[in-house]
Amino acid sequence: MKTFTSLVAAMLLLSTSMFAQSPVRGKVSGEIREANGKSLPFATVLLLKAKDSTLVKGAITSETGYYEVENVPEGSYLIGANMVGFQKTYSAPFSISAASTTVQVPALQMSETSQTLDEVKVISKKPFVEQQIDRMVVNVENSVVSAGGTALEVLEKAPGVTIDRQNDRLQLKGRQGVMVMIDGKLQQISMQDLMNMLQSMPSDNVEKIELITNPPAKYDAAGNSGLINIVLKKNKNFGTNGNYTLSAGVGRYEKLNGSIGLNHRTAKINSFANVSLFHARFQNTQDIDRTIAYKDQITYLDQNSPRVGNPQNLSFRAGVDYFVTKKTTVGILATGFLNQFKMNGISSTDFYDKNRTLTGRFATDAFNHNKLNNFTGNLNLKHDFGDGRELSADADYSVFDGNSGNDLNTNYFDAKDVLTSKEIVRNIMPSTIGIAAAKVDYIHPLKKGKFEAGAKSSLVNSDNDMRFETQVDKQWILDPSRSNRFKYTENINAVYSNYSTKLDKKTQLQLGLRVEHTHSKGNSVTLNSIVDRNYVNAFPSVFVSRQLDTNNVLNVSFSRRIDRPNYRNLNPFQFFLDPLTFQQGNPNLRPQFTNSFQVTHVFKGMFSTTLGYSRINDVIADQIPKQIAEENKTYVTTENLDHQDSYNATFSIPVTISKWWTMQNNVSAFYNRYRSFYYGADLDLGQFGATVFVTNNFTLPKGYTAELSGFWNSPTQYNILQAKAQGQISAGFAKSLWNRKASLRLNVQDIFFLNRFAGTVKYQDLNFRVNSRWESRQVRLSFTYRFGNQNVKAARQRSTSTEDLRNRANSGQ
Repeated sequence: MKTFTSLVAAMLLLSTSMFAQSPVRGKVSGEIREANGKSLPFATVLLLKAKDSTLVKGAITSETGYYEVENVPEGSYLIGANMVGFQKTYSAPFSISAASTTVQVPALQMSETSQTLDEVKVISKKPFVEQQIDRMVVNVENSVVSAGGTALEVLEKAPGVTIDRQNDRLQLKGRQGVMVMIDGKLQQISMQDLMNMLQSMPSDNVEKIELITNPPAKYDAAGNSGLINIVLKKNKNFGTNGNYTLSAGVGRYEKLNGSIGLNHRTAKINSFANVSLFHARFQNTQDIDRTIAYKDQITYLDQNSPRVGNPQNLSFRAGVDYFVTKKTTVGILATGFLNQFKMNGISSTDFYDKNRTLTGRFATDAFNHNKLNNFTGNLNLKHDFGDGRELSADADYSVFDGNSGNDLNTNYFDAKDVLTSKEIVRNIMPSTIGIAAAKVDYIHPLKKGKFEAGAKSSLVNSDNDMRFETQVDKQWILDPSRSNRFKYTENINAVYSNYSTKLDKKTQLQLGLRVEHTHSKGNSVTLNSIVDRNYVNAFPSVFVSRQLDTNNVLNVSFSRRIDRPNYRNLNPFQFFLDPLTFQQGNPNLRPQFTNSFQVTHVFKGMFSTTLGYSRINDVIADQIPKQIAEENKTYVTTENLDHQDSYNATFSIPVTISKWWTMQNNVSAFYNRYRSFYYGADLDLGQFGATVFVTNNFTLPKGYTAELSGFWNSPTQYNILQAKAQGQISAGFAKSLWNRKASLRLNVQDIFFLNRFAGTVKYQDLNFRVNSRWESRQVRLSFTYRFGNQNVKAARQRSTSTEDLRNRANSGQ
């Protein structure tokens, strides 16, 4: 209770100024004319800060030469006007204040000129959170507290995102099943492997996070909670240029990472490359208290597991674009990573009888290891037919080579702490996954809109050989009852079409339909069991956006989604933490389907409110616990529940406290209800929950900036597990150096050491609680330097054809 009170007090302290004053907003208007006094239509009007001429807002003059700029913050400004064939013109400075919220700028006259106007360069900073028609964008590139950390820690700060590190769960607005993309590439891996990968990825590589709750038909239909797209930084400059970042941090153990990126462009070729290295150690402490009733006996088990983890990662991205003509570009792209994750510790479990009398204990020295290497090659083509018509094609091949396992050395003791027996076992699982895919996309503008269409085909082959061995007389003996070889093949063929248009000047419409045919076969070679599925599904999507008036926009959307089980969950292997605690796959899992409806209101382009509802059928409930009471064993597996209803509301509230202090506040509230017949009884569980995210940005003198941020997640329901509240407060400082070519950042994560996981399960004969802590409090120092010609154009952005498959690929680990 003390921790919760401290966290709430800290969050309230962050938010006390939120409604302290309403920021002054004004309106600026005027006219642009030629030298002869004639009105000049369609001229570009720029509202500039008087101090440094940086852009605040832009506008275009009407047919009568009139312009109007609304929602202008308090400050001093000037108007700049330009148009091809005319000299630039500027107004005298003026101010917006509480005493003067409406300014009529004297008419500006522009003289004709035969000289070519110089390029206007405007430097502006994106808002931390942007609401677009089908997604919320979190711009984390310039966030001070994200420097030097990991991509997982950055994702944890995104509004509406909840991460359960203990059970490797990810929620978006209170819903599980969210899919994660990196640069538009769907990461088809298990959630455990995804967490490991994001924990090994430097946060300095992240540019922004896109939260897409209702994806359009162009995206693959996977993801019942929508998609989270982590966009990595690209070299946005031209010429031969580059950048490097060095970062060091400490919690209880060291955290180190570095990266370097290079870009070179000529008239015909653009080449680019990036390499990142990451090394860290961290501590995790886990306590599990179980009560197991069997017949007339009750056994209490108290388990304590302090562990030290060591993630290491080397990732790379390199490619070449060749500009065949001005309209045709071909390219090759190679990406990959070498990922290694180790964790070791001693898990100690005490046994008590129904009178709470100690009857014995065991201690397991556990060493967990996971290696996963990936290489993806991509060939791509882009051709511009002119008039907005565009064709793009991609062909990919991606291979994953992994090996994971546990080494368990267990000593058993009686109530007097006398050694009674020993057991040495290990399980290893080498795996290979190959993914071949190709896709084509076409865009065709119409007189009143735009038409998009495409097709995609993918083939996945996975081979996992799970071997469980026991050491007898220093010889390893295979245990066939705990071993299994599992092969999985999957072929998905899809076509889609998408149409967008303006119904009138204020209303936009987007309609999409995606049809997918799936044929999958899971073959448990050891058990001689085959699960063969063949099905076709249609996935419609609708988006409507209406400009109600100058300040209000309303977006409405509907979509249908599918989630297919990942490869790890389909494999009926057993992965052990200790002799009484393990994880088991389920080859009988069915895909889940989600219908989502969402309404978003945006006020003045900044304040947004989103209301949503979804119904998920055949819910894939991950990490759901079961037990074998007669053997005192507890394990987690993945099961299909009948359905889940989810209601959510999200509020985005940016506030300008002063010229040097801005706030971004995001609140998400949700209600989840699970209903099913599960584990021998009718399951009906529901609970309200909420997440709060607050960030304060401070612009200080002499090039310094600072940030103070925090989040709080209320108690919530993860299928049958009741999780307690969690959150943290973080702060950071940054300094620009050498004419913005370099930056130095210092930040402290989880200052008050509040971020932890705690949960309980009480359902049927399941009765246990779990507590988990990790090194959430850390101090980091990060240095970034940009070198070379800063005017070179960026490598083009594109998505490859295996993006939607690689998340599930690592699931073979």
